[in-house]
Amino acid sequence: MKILVFGLGALGTVYSCLLKEKEHEVLGIDHETVAAVIGNKGVKINGIWGEHEVHLDKVASSLKDLDTRDLDLIILTVKSYETANAVKQLQGLVSSNTYLLLAQNGYGNFEAAAASIPEEKIIVARVIFGAETVEAGFSRVTVIADDVILGSPANLIASRVLEKFARVFSDAGIPTRTSEEIMKYIWGKIIYNSALNPLGAILEVNYGKLAETERSRKIMDDIVTEIFAVLSAAKQETMWPDAQSYLKDFYAQMIPSTASHHSSMLQDIQRGRKTEIDALNGAVVELGKKYGVGTPANALIYSLLKTKEELLLR
Repeated sequence: MKILVFGLGALGTVYSCLLKEKEHEVLGIDHETVAAVIGNKGVKINGIWGEHEVHLDKVASSLKDLDTRDLDLIILTVKSYETANAVKQLQGLVSSNTYLLLAQNGYGNFEAAAASIPEEKIIVARVIFGAETVEAGFSRVTVIADDVILGSPANLIASRVLEKFARVFSDAGIPTRTSEEIMKYIWGKIIYNSALNPLGAILEVNYGKLAETERSRKIMDDIVTEIFAVLSAAKQETMWPDAQSYLKDFYAQMIPSTASHHSSMLQDIQRGRKTEIDALNGAVVELGKKYGVGTPANALIYSLLKTKEELLLR
């Protein structure tokens, strides 16, 4: 396959490295400084999936510097606040034989992409393995809680197409399967990230530490309960019937399997970057306003994280 990875941060580095190692043609796009490093040194990963190091076929900071003809797949891994701008650049590349895969965090990425690209060409991925950037082009895979899930929100893409891409990723070492209920999985991850990421960034501890004290558990309980109230008002189902069912799995299964992982928001702040809080707790607050549901815990955690972000990124 001929694949373009748009965004070579932690996740993009993992995908590009493992796909290229399986001899797919892999092109990469990132900012000029990152592209220069990767063009010279290649991409590398280590961690729970072993050590891998390859050179991509071509890396650039502009699409005009790449041969983007006849792409089979574009993997978008940029931050949620960059989605709309990235999709505008990519819309001319999505042809009858090309699909766009959104491998991102938060709410609103599909909506932003669908404003420029036909929904029947957009694949949504629930990615729930953790990767941390060691340096440009070098990522460490730290944890995996479940397979990557691929799907089409309105089931507009044939199952054989989704299964073909799932096999490609699985063969490359990224366990992947498909589902006709992808938004249930996406919301499961949004709930998970909204409870853990901002609190982990504010307190500067890993996920496991957040479950150890009554006060932090109470904050996370309130965040999750509010999200379920918003989803109920929006008539959006999840894999759990209610907040209590989710929280039972959250503390018994999800946190233990990712206990050592540090929030991507914490990593962003430490590196002087903007976070994705607007697509997580911020999106919950806005949806709460839309559906008339109070979200005070999400609003407070949103305000605290935005304050920390603004103070540290001045």
